[in-house]
Amino acid sequence: MNYKEAYDNGINELSRVGIPDAGLDARLLLEYICNTNHSTLYAHPDKELTEEEEKGYKALIARRASREPVAYILGNQDFMGLNFKVNENVLIPEQDTETLVEEALRYCEDGMRVLDLCTGSGCIALSILNFTNDTKVVCTDISDKALEIATENSEKLSLKERAEFVHADLFPPKDGTKYDLVVSNPPYIASSVIETLAPEVKDFEPRLALDGDEDGLSFYRRIVNEVPEYLYSNGYLIMEIGYDQGQAVKELLEQDNRYHDIEVIKDYSGNDRVVRACFY
Repeated sequence: MNYKEAYDNGINELSRVGIPDAGLDARLLLEYICNTNHSTLYAHPDKELTEEEEKGYKALIARRASREPVAYILGNQDFMGLNFKVNENVLIPEQDTETLVEEALRYCEDGMRVLDLCTGSGCIALSILNFTNDTKVVCTDISDKALEIATENSEKLSLKERAEFVHADLFPPKDGTKYDLVVSNPPYIASSVIETLAPEVKDFEPRLALDGDEDGLSFYRRIVNEVPEYLYSNGYLIMEIGYDQGQAVKELLEQDNRYHDIEVIKDYSGNDRVVRACFY
């Protein structure tokens, strides 16, 4: 079987079970198993796969056909121009979340201290570090397995010396430490909605990182209430939100007189994606 035949077979198998972007997924998996790139695939469509490559490709296609996300199959995902290790213990970094990082970078100056709540793969905090100098971050997560992945990513990106990872239920221990910026992509999907999501999400991504309790706002209430103990005066809180949560989260902040400069920021698709607020 040559590259073109394998690729076409992969597309057909994924299309048969209704996989979105079957062509892209089939190509990525073929590149991965053959340790090549798309230019080579297109330039040499008649190149034969080895027996081992063919067997491996069929196995990867079967995994994707079962709706396992490509990022988990490959073990990595690009985000903010960086490559992050991912597995079933962390959410897959999404392009929409780059809006949060870009907004954070507007307010993050070199040398600042940043707190990242619910860090997961560490993609938000480590991206901020990568694009600033002398900045340091503390990253928290309730999942030890997620913290292992985040730590590995900090090593992979040569940022380990500037990042600290803390096992915590949202906030690190109160020791008087203050931060210039607090960022978070907390669980924000209402419990009843999770089962309606795509199989790639509801069946494979960690429920712990998705479930925002009954109305999806549980973590925002906790953060809005407690984060002032961790922020310097005039420090910023910046959080990712669901596309339909902008007004609700904005109101939570407006009802607390400790915040000002409250704004909802849209992503590149035009959906509400980030809420920013300044602490008095």
